[in-house]
Amino acid sequence: MPRFAANLSMMYTEHAFLDRFAAAAADGFTAVEYLFPYEHPAAEIRARLDANGLTQALFNAPPGDWSAGERGMAALPGREAAFRDAFGRALEYAAAIGNRKIHVMAGLVPAGADDARHRACYLENLAYAARTAAAQGVTVLIEPINTRDMPGYFLNRQDDGQAICKEVGAANLKVQFDCYHCQIVEGDLAVKLKRDFAGIGHIQIAGVPERHEPDLGELNYPYLFDVIDTLGYDGWIGCEYRPRAGTTAGLGWLRPYLKG
Repeated sequence: MPRFAANLSMMYTEHAFLDRFAAAAADGFTAVEYLFPYEHPAAEIRARLDANGLTQALFNAPPGDWSAGERGMAALPGREAAFRDAFGRALEYAAAIGNRKIHVMAGLVPAGADDARHRACYLENLAYAARTAAAQGVTVLIEPINTRDMPGYFLNRQDDGQAICKEVGAANLKVQFDCYHCQIVEGDLAVKLKRDFAGIGHIQIAGVPERHEPDLGELNYPYLFDVIDTLGYDGWIGCEYRPRAGTTAGLGWLRPYLKG
């Protein structure tokens, strides 16, 4: 039976961020994820998790200046020091909150950029992050993201993500398999889940193409959930989608998977 984590950056936006924890728990979620926790004290987030019996499944390391359009720094030469500082902050939050998975964003690269130079920087930064995170028992995740939603993003394909992890060679570096992004870029999700399962550290879902609830669009999620179960995945599946209307009203798809 799959286990789902509410993504509080996209879901329950009808509530203030710190109130989304209680709203998710009230709907039957037992875990949450989100993009970034850094606007709030780690102790306050931990209090909301504990008060609502929630597990923290995942969050992202600081991505640079998000408001200015930055989407990560790990593959950006010249930003190594900023990347290390940002990842250190993510580890501090992870320790305080009780989080064991941190997604590191690669960043945007201009058309015609020297791919080998960016890749070398990416590998070096990921090796540093994995080595540093290992001391806390934290897994570092990288995520292929589609270029329709995020033009210029450095990492787009599952096979490339897996190859990068193998090249770094750290046991705690894994690929985040986002079904939405994978379907847009590549398709053939079930085959890729089976092919890459050993290197997958987290799974996320959303309907394609509009990124609404997973019961809308071109993907057959009940079938994919069966595939994921058969593979023996015991992690959380992050619900990283934008509800069409109110979050709670759109959770009919979730009811069959709730315990009790």
